Amino acid sequence: MRIYRDWAGLEPGDRGASVAMGNFDGLHLGHQAVIDQARRQGAPLGVITFEPHPREFFAPGAPPFRLMNAEARTHRLEKLGVARLYELPFTAALAGMEAETFVTDVLATGLGIAHVTVGADFCFGKGRKGTTDTLRSMGAALGFGVTIADLVALDGVEISSTAIRAALGEGRPRDAARMLGHWHRIEGEVLHGEKRGRTLGFPTANMALGGLHLPRLGVYAVKVDVLTGPRAGSYGGAASLGVRPMFGGNTPNLETFIFGFSGDLYGEHLSVALVDYLRPEMKFDGLDALIAQMNADCDRARATLEAL
Repeated sequence: MRIYRDWAGLEPGDRGASVAMGNFDGLHLGHQAVIDQARRQGAPLGVITFEPHPREFFAPGAPPFRLMNAEARTHRLEKLGVARLYELPFTAALAGMEAETFVTDVLATGLGIAHVTVGADFCFGKGRKGTTDTLRSMGAALGFGVTIADLVALDGVEISSTAIRAALGEGRPRDAARMLGHWHRIEGEVLHGEKRGRTLGFPTANMALGGLHLPRLGVYAVKVDVLTGPRAGSYGGAASLGVRPMFGGNTPNLETFIFGFSGDLYGEHLSVALVDYLRPEMKFDGLDALIAQMNADCDRARATLEAL
């Protein structure tokens, strides 16, 4: 997949894509339906999205809400067969651009799209004044096709990033996965921590959660993809998502114990899929009780993963 972070100066061979356009946070089944519609147009498949998420731009002090960071979104789009990712920088200039100017300067002149597909509730441009009707009328005038994809429902309820956040916040990762069409994953670099798990016999890969919506704090059965380095591959594991109340922590992070793994992962990138919620965070009377619980957690996580 080729990634473009500007709409100016594209070579002729980079133009003419059929694009799906949106924020695509989580890339749930509704988003995938938009991408599938774009795929049917007989042109190279592309996605137009924005970084940072516009909501982060307009409300930088709001609580973290994203289901995916940019890295995780890129990996998921690759798995969906997207050939071109136009990850446009959401700057003050883009935020203040009139909808008609965006269509003319970015979509038609800059990217030279052949077709654009959006969801039925898509709005864009300054003040969100651009609508699907804007795209239809301007596309006809400027020579590109427009498809409006219907919203997708599951069991009679519209699939949305909001509903997925609620499921994750309540410790229901399997319900979130049904709406996503894939496991909810947290991706990023393995960071140096306090290395306390190593002394307890459970060395963990530590990852930051900055900017992401926090699922319910606690212990999870997880599937782990080591994305980089000499030990790249897929593994099972158990992960603690939280603040480590036993040791007085206060910044949430993700600590993953990978079954059957040995070696150094610092600086490598992991993708950790939350499969099942096992228990909430707990504070124990001593290390022996903590270790006993960690052994029980791992046994339960292994059984959970073997049953998939």
